[in-house]
Amino acid sequence: MKKTRLVDIAAAAGVGLATVERVLNERGSVKPQTAEKVLLAAKQLGYKGLIPNLYRGTIRIEVMLVRPESPFFSRLNQAFERIAASLDSSIALHRTFVEEGDPEKFAAYIANRNIRRHGLIVVAVDHPKITESLRAARAAGVEVVQIVSYTGGRDDIFVGIDNYAAGRTAGFYMSRMLGHAKGNVIAICHSWAYQIHKERVRGFSDYLASHNNPALQFSEVMFGLDDDVRSAEALTQALRRDANLVGIYNAGGANLGVGSVLQRYRDREKKDFVWVAHELNDETRRFIASGLMTLVLDQAPETQARRALDTVLSRLKIIDVPVSGEPVPFLTFTAENIGRASVL
Repeated sequence: MKKTRLVDIAAAAGVGLATVERVLNERGSVKPQTAEKVLLAAKQLGYKGLIPNLYRGTIRIEVMLVRPESPFFSRLNQAFERIAASLDSSIALHRTFVEEGDPEKFAAYIANRNIRRHGLIVVAVDHPKITESLRAARAAGVEVVQIVSYTGGRDDIFVGIDNYAAGRTAGFYMSRMLGHAKGNVIAICHSWAYQIHKERVRGFSDYLASHNNPALQFSEVMFGLDDDVRSAEALTQALRRDANLVGIYNAGGANLGVGSVLQRYRDREKKDFVWVAHELNDETRRFIASGLMTLVLDQAPETQARRALDTVLSRLKIIDVPVSGEPVPFLTFTAENIGRASVL
């Protein structure tokens, strides 16, 4: 491999040779932003000489998340927090929570040029302005990775599970666990604001349609915005409308709201449902242990966080290891293996 010269670093950073020498020899008189460019170029080119560690957070990567109070995003946030604590001091990993219900504000934050970033890992709500702001960030040289969810017509790398396959898996288990039961099944999700929920519900519907069982009908999709109260109210209304309901697929969050309704129904009507949901956490553990929930699909947020960061660092040429571009495997838990599972 060709040895990296100072002139190569100068060319990559867009500065003069004297500036590179001042930065690498710690002589000062260089603006912090310029020094960052030099140090980043040196790291990317694999410079074997001593690279100063004076500029803490030379490489700035921001993680944009939503809903810190939700069990899933709490897990994802904690995963990034643990990773951040283990990084080299030259890499700063910032976590920012943004309001998902205001896509214009969301897009404006991405587009803010006063926030210096080399990489951006973002949970993206599907909105044209957010899509455009991500494209502009990438055009400005920011390495963009969408995690968990993504915008329609995305141009950026996506790290997450195969959500269509997750939906089909939910349909597979739902149909088999119901056996020869006759009745209707429904799905609950946040809304169509997230592409992943569209994919999950589409996969669920396609599986049931392709394995034609006239005794089992997919009758309704309800939107609860992953809010426990909204989702509980929607499910309560569905149970009142449909005495033939036998299965519920919660493709989003709000498992606590759904579970509270099903628990009351079980106590009052002495009836159980096949309930398939997403994300392993304390709530879903309790529901599975009690027999209220049948199966949970977990999308391994810890794996997603690590892979998303490795993808950014690899594209910045900070690490030289292959990073898989395949979907993150999702995990399936029932009462039979829940005791062996652990939520990190």
